[in-house]
Order: sequence, then structure tokens, then C-alpha cells
Amino acid sequence: MLATSELGMSFGKKRLFEDVSVEFSPGNCYGLIGANGAGKSTLLKILSGDIESTEGRIIKDKKTTISVLKQNQFEFDEYKVIDTIIMGNKALYECYAERNRIYALPEMSEDDGLKVAQYEADYSEMDGYEKEADAASMLDELGIDSSKHELLMNQLDASEKVRVLLAQALFDSPDVLLLDEPTNQLDYKTTLWLEEKLTDYENTVLVVSHDRHFLNKVCTHIADVDFGKVKIYPGNYDFWKQSSELAHRQQEEKNKKSEQKIKELEEFVRRFSANASKSKQATSRKKLIDKLTPEELPESVRRSPFIQFKPNRKCGTKIVTVNNVSHAIDGVPVLTDVSFTINAGDKVALTGMQSLSKTTLLQILAEEITPDSGSVEWGETITHTYFPKDNNTYFSSETSLLDWLKKYDETLDLQTLRGYLGRMLFSGDDALKKVNVLSGGERARAMFARMMLLEGNTLVFDEPTDHLDLEAISSLNDGLNQFPEVLIFSTHDFELLHTVANRIIEVSPKGMVDYSGSFEDFVNHDVFKKKVAQIS
Repeated sequence: MLATSELGMSFGKKRLFEDVSVEFSPGNCYGLIGANGAGKSTLLKILSGDIESTEGRIIKDKKTTISVLKQNQFEFDEYKVIDTIIMGNKALYECYAERNRIYALPEMSEDDGLKVAQYEADYSEMDGYEKEADAASMLDELGIDSSKHELLMNQLDASEKVRVLLAQALFDSPDVLLLDEPTNQLDYKTTLWLEEKLTDYENTVLVVSHDRHFLNKVCTHIADVDFGKVKIYPGNYDFWKQSSELAHRQQEEKNKKSEQKIKELEEFVRRFSANASKSKQATSRKKLIDKLTPEELPESVRRSPFIQFKPNRKCGTKIVTVNNVSHAIDGVPVLTDVSFTINAGDKVALTGMQSLSKTTLLQILAEEITPDSGSVEWGETITHTYFPKDNNTYFSSETSLLDWLKKYDETLDLQTLRGYLGRMLFSGDDALKKVNVLSGGERARAMFARMMLLEGNTLVFDEPTDHLDLEAISSLNDGLNQFPEVLIFSTHDFELLHTVANRIIEVSPKGMVDYSGSFEDFVNHDVFKKKVAQIS
């Protein structure tokens, strides 16, 4: 069991939460949700022991094992892949590493021999060899074959490192598993694998995620960080959302009825307080007014932007044709002979194990880079707007957000520009912020304002949900679903893939696979599974 007692956390004058007394039980998966900055990641760090709370305490058994998903991909660069997995069990790894160190000595003394014999006994008692096999099996399941198990971590690409760190966290089924944004940078195959693992997990899981589909799949409970508190609700994300919205509406309606009743009572008191025959009734109504005072609703830190893309014109019959596009970066192929034609009404999701392949193709479509070979031909009626994965070049100046947006349409007046920014939660002085100090989430919302202003009829997005909280992702989801023209996007967010896409194009350095249909049908289609395997 893991629990907190009167836990509180402050940074200077800023209080994240206080008086948090909650219990996390075995067999449950808790989805930790809340607005950006509410304290979700901080709570995980307190529970893991990485930082100390300013108030209260953590309650757990001394033997409770806690595993945390590491965020630094370079932390284990000098270790072997298989060793990095085994590090998920600290005691086992210490025995494993010391045993291997002695075996690697040029000559072994009598004392070394006695030590290694003891390490062998301890390792066997901890089922070390079976767990080594489990680690290798987990790597195989994650698409990292045995030829890479003895490589150093710095010899793997970024996507492989992420999978190894995920396996490390899950290794040997710790009593408490703490996962902060585990689906970030994961391909859809690994996300499906993780969903299956967590659904069957017998111990305690706490997961921070902005992927609503993932939260619905794996969570038995939702731990909501809001109003400076942490409150646990049974059920998955959708159940929490519906029930919390219903409770809020019911309280608002109750308050409205109370306010109306108070007005009626106040009017009675005003009219009859001076009337001797009615004075007793007036006094009793004054007391009733005090009892009917509406309950003050606590202020949530959640805010939802209003994202709505309106095309400047309808797309014609020709959208874009990609002919035999190939491209390499530093001599390494990332795209090979990619050809497809986008049609009116297409909502295309680019998928694949290699993020670089997807990003490069989107950059080529956006005319940010020119392919080494092949061509891209856009239709005459098409105005395409682009949301890049890396937007640093857009925000390098010290101009204000208002002036930054104005440069994309000099004809717009101040009120209209503030309207676009207001919908993205930049009101008042926030619209005067310097763009070079914006956070990742603020930059993303500014880019949405830019895209709405430009009114393109073909929208190109590269990982638009990065840095967004759940409210912004939900608003983006609604905006994409309502967009009547063409979408081309890559995302790790399963809900977007499931609810927006009607066509899937999988790309890799070895080629491409094109499927017309929903994402769910695509991942379950036996023929296309084989086609994808051939280019993976």
C-alpha cells in the first residue's frame, strides 16, 4: 500500500496542493490528471522520494519497491541495453554487476572466488537467471531484437531508448509503478503493448498522461489534482469527466435556485419588516436567507481554449500528389520512394516507428525542405498551413505576442487580433508577453491562433498535442473533427488517431504503407500488419 497523510507542497509563495490524504491500493491504476502546473509530476516525485514535501508524509511499507519511468534518454548511454533493463531491480542489479565484475578480472584470487560463489548463490536465490530471460523477452516484445541486447545504450536510436527505459520501469513487476507521460514519443505498437501490460498489472500504478484513450483503457481510478487538492474518483477518464461536469452543473443549478429564493425572501423582508403584523415572519425569513447562502464554487486552474479552424475556401479536386520522394539525413535514408495522392475530405494520419521519417515527410509537404529526389505537387486551390514539431524559430524574437500574430496579417485590427489570442487563453496583459519567454503549451496555443488566422484549407500538423494539457487536447480534437477540409497529421495521441483519421499512411526508411479506413481497422487488419512488418 502507498498513501499520503496531510501532504502539502509549496514553491516559495506558490502552493500547489495542501492537506492531501489519499491511499493508492494494489490492483488499481490511478490516472493522475490536472492542468499544466497543477503539480502532477511534483506529486510523483514526492511519492518516489526524489523530492520532499513541505508538509505531511508518505506512508508505505519498508519493503515496498517503487519504480519510476526515467525521462533522461542519455542517463544510461554507457551501459549495455540488457543491463539497463536489469537496473529496474536495484538489489538484483548490484549482485549481477558485482558478479560480472569479478568474472571479468584477468586473474581471480581465492577471496574473489569466495565472493563470486556467494554472489552466484544470492543471484540464484533472487531468480536472477529467470529474470535475465524475462528482460530479454521484454526487449524482444518491444521490437529490440537479441542482436542489440549487448550493445551500449548510446548505439540505439531515440525511439529504441524510450522503449528500453519503459521496460526498465516495468521490469520485475515493482509494487508501485510511477509513470510520467509514458506514451510520449512512443509509436502506436508500443503504446498498445503498454496498454496490455498495465491492464493486467497486479500491483499499484500511478500514471500521468494527456492521452484520453490511454487513460480510458488502463485506469481503474482517476486522481484529480485541482483546487489545491487531490481527489480520487472510481472509473476511467470519461467516467470522471462526465460525473465531475454533472456535479458542477448540479451545484450551479442549486446555487441559482438559492439565489432566486434569496431575492424573493429579501423582497418580503424589505416590504414587511416595518409591518408589526408581519415582523415575525420577516425575522424568520432573514434567518432563512443566511441558511440559503449559495455555496461558493472553488476556482479551478483548468482553462479550455476555443480551437476552430475555418478554411478560406473549399478545396478543389486536386489536393497534393507526392511522387517517388526519397530523402536522407547525414547520409542515412529516412524516406524511400514515397508516393501517394491526397483526395478531398482526407484526414490522413502519418504513423510509423521512426519519428524522423514522419517529421521529414511533413516538412517536405510544408515546403520547409526539398527532397533529395521526387516531387510534391500542390493543387492550385490549396492553401496549406503547418504546425511544426520544433517551433523554436517562430519564437526567437523579443516581440510581443500581439505584434507576433499581427505580422501574419497586417490588415487585422487590434480587437480582432486580441479575439484570436483570447480564444487561446491569452487575455489582457498575457497578449503582451514576449514570445521568446512563452512555455511549450503557450507556444502551441499561439501557433493554433496563427493557423486559425491564416485560414488554410489543408492543415498539416506534426505532433500538435506535445506540451498541451487535457483541456487543450480535447479542444483541438473538437476543432479537427469539425474541420471540413483536408488534414495531414502525426500524433502519439490515440484519441486523435481513433476519432479524426479516415486514412493511415505508415512511413519508414524502407518504404510506406497506405490504408484507407479508420486507425482501429488499420491496426487490426492482418494483411496490413504484414505489410507494415515488411517496412519496419
